[in-house]
Formats: sequence, structure tokens, C-alpha cells
Amino acid sequence: MKKFMKILTVLMIVMMIISTATMVFAAVDKEFDPSGYNGTGGTANVDKISDIGQNIVKVITAIGSIVSVIILMVLGIKYMIGSAEEKAEYKKTLMPYVIGAALVFAASTIASMVFTFVNI
Repeated sequence: MKKFMKILTVLMIVMMIISTATMVFAAVDKEFDPSGYNGTGGTANVDKISDIGQNIVKVITAIGSIVSVIILMVLGIKYMIGSAEEKAEYKKTLMPYVIGAALVFAASTIASMVFTFVNI
């Protein structure tokens, strides 16, 4: 069970990092001369990029929610059929689960709020 919780924790951290990562775009031109730059140039398709980012956040949120519910169901079933000693052990594992689930839901919410704030 401890190995499973460690794997779950690592997966949640990876999902949070992916959901809060920012995209950086750069263009390189080998023969670019800054003295001849007049301020006009191409523009990036920001709407398409933001749509892709929103879709990634939605997928990560859905996966995190599904995994959280499945783990809660497994812990609940084990708690119901376990002995008194096992129930005490499951109570100990419940708090890290609640914290992890809250982080999964909060990460996507915070990322969405930051994205909305930046686009204002």
C-alpha cells in the first residue's frame, strides 16, 4: 500500500507540474539583423495555443478526478471489510489521500484562474 501511495503521489506531482507549466515560444532566424527591424512582423495564433492549453488542463483534471474517485472507492471497500487493525491503518492513509485529491482539484482550478486573469 505504501508503494502505491508513493506512485500516486509522484503521479499527482507530475500532473500538477504539467498543468501549471507555461508555454514559451521562440523564433530563430540565422540572418536576423536587429538594426533593420521596424516593429512589424508575424503574429502567433494565440487563440489556438490557448485552446490547446485548456484542453490539456481539462484532460489532466478528468484523469485526476477519475483516479481520485477510484482510490476512494478502494479505500472505502477495504475499510468496510477490514479488521480493527486494518481500519486504523486505512484511517492513517486517508489524510494523505485527501490532501492529494485536494491538490489535484486545486491545481486545475488555480491554473484556470491564472489563465483567465492573464487573458483579461
